[in-house]
Amino acid sequence: MIHAHPRLRLAALALLGAALPALVLLVAGHATAKPSASAPKPTEVKVMTRNVYLGADLTPAIQAKGVGAFTEATGQILREVTANDFPVRAKGLAKEILAKEPDLVGLQEVAEWRTGPPSLETLLSGTPPKATTVRYDYLAELLGQLNKGKKRYRAVVVNPEFDFEAPADENGVPGDGPNNLIPNAEINGRLTMRDVILAKVGAGVKVSDPRKGHFKSLYSEEISGAKVIVTRGWASVDASVNGSTPFRFVDTHLESFDPQTVVPSIRAQQAAELVAPGGPATSNLPVILVGDLNSDTKTAVQPGDGQAYETLVKAGMRERSTYKPLGCCLETSLLPVGDGGAASQFNHKVDHIMTRDPKQVKLVNSSVTGRSPQNGFWDSDHAGLFSTLRIYP
Repeated sequence: MIHAHPRLRLAALALLGAALPALVLLVAGHATAKPSASAPKPTEVKVMTRNVYLGADLTPAIQAKGVGAFTEATGQILREVTANDFPVRAKGLAKEILAKEPDLVGLQEVAEWRTGPPSLETLLSGTPPKATTVRYDYLAELLGQLNKGKKRYRAVVVNPEFDFEAPADENGVPGDGPNNLIPNAEINGRLTMRDVILAKVGAGVKVSDPRKGHFKSLYSEEISGAKVIVTRGWASVDASVNGSTPFRFVDTHLESFDPQTVVPSIRAQQAAELVAPGGPATSNLPVILVGDLNSDTKTAVQPGDGQAYETLVKAGMRERSTYKPLGCCLETSLLPVGDGGAASQFNHKVDHIMTRDPKQVKLVNSSVTGRSPQNGFWDSDHAGLFSTLRIYP
């Protein structure tokens, strides 16, 4: 019997040990593939929700009795919109967004204010609003500030919702109206509310399948003998950021004038529409929902305020934003410094960032913006809400 030299025997064993894993895989009929360089990996995505404030308190007009009181109230609304100077506020809002650089932004109350000759036609007959002279276009103003010197953000979904026109005594001069029917109204004011989704430009943000819709459950109010329906809805887009797993991004604004005299409340019914089968917040993709829900359970102010939020949680939605500090809301309709706004008034939460896929969408960090005035104005009666999320394949 011939024996191998000890050194040769050790070398042979070493070679066998190195080859054994490959032999085992070969016998098994396959080899383990290395992970593909293009396979989806956990990716951080930055999102923001921002109610920009329509510019006035509409309550006086809603509660007005009679045409005279109504035109006086709508005149007050137009004066407040002017006093709240959105072109200046847009600078502060743009600064907030640019400081955080979110990949996607959900905006609410992106108003367009237009004027026309005084008339009761659209209010009493229900015909579509006609005023066309643009006084303030909040979307154009905000994009103008965001894209100064370089295009940084674009609107990928714009959803027009509540669209209302009425005569207004804006100048407060009695008797200068065109006739006895509306003796004090020298102008018509038109408000168009919009929900908007912005996407960052040139930062690996890809979007597809933009959608928008209106809720079936809507609040209505009788104003000066006419039934006015407050149209609200949602906007959505499917997105991918820096090669992330695709996800659905949904922006909404649930009813704020809901008297909650019915259960479920109107805003809770709207929340149910979001998460119903086939609803905008249901998808095979991970879902991120942002917006002004006008609802919360932890910080509810009035009984029933949590109904809409509870509806979403029961459907599997989970919070992905901070409660510290709180971001709602200034107790004044006027935003110039010195007109009643104070950070201490931010004492509850209505703006949220949520997901229906908590195992795939994790919270990395979250913060609140806009809790102090800029350029002599509060940017909005709300604060902004920002979250960095990690999306897993």
